Amino acid sequence: MIGSTDILTVSLAATLLGTLAGTVLGLALGYFGGVFDALASRVIEALQALPLIIIALIALAAVGTSNLSVILVIAFTFTLLIARTVRSAVKIETTLDYIAAARLRGDGAGSIMFVEILPNVVPLIVVEMTVRLGFAIFFVASLSFLGFGIQPPSPDWGLAIAENYGLIGSYWWTVLFDAGAIASLIIGFVLVAEALQGLFDR
Repeated sequence: MIGSTDILTVSLAATLLGTLAGTVLGLALGYFGGVFDALASRVIEALQALPLIIIALIALAAVGTSNLSVILVIAFTFTLLIARTVRSAVKIETTLDYIAAARLRGDGAGSIMFVEILPNVVPLIVVEMTVRLGFAIFFVASLSFLGFGIQPPSPDWGLAIAENYGLIGSYWWTVLFDAGAIASLIIGFVLVAEALQGLFDR
């Protein structure tokens, strides 16, 4: 499908990287708590107070526009969001009896976080990652539309919308079809996330 390859590749790479980093950070914040958790949480909240698109535009203006730059910037913003979600889940898990039993056995922090807690929060992470993939597609398309995302001559729906935007009055379908493709893809991933959530809740 024209325009889908690069946007899916960049979105998937950014989502996977952000999910991995966010999971590790969230596990550490939720398990260790204390000053580390308080300081990191305040930094995350301060950054989230700004629109993510603004943060991305500032970062890309500083480092330059390339597929790698877009992946890293989106991954960074997703790391903050996923870390906060994972942290909340880990906070709940650390109050349960199986964590107390692991500590009594003498298990180290790494073992408890990755062997005991992580498997129990994987369903949450999978759903969150699926939702973020939909957001990443919209994010990449928006950046491409503004000229900071995927660059020509790579085919991209956001670029196609930007190029045909001036023709919307006469040839509206040139914009509608690309916008519809983006919307359909995003909605598809949201529906998959909802289905996964229902499956995990059973």
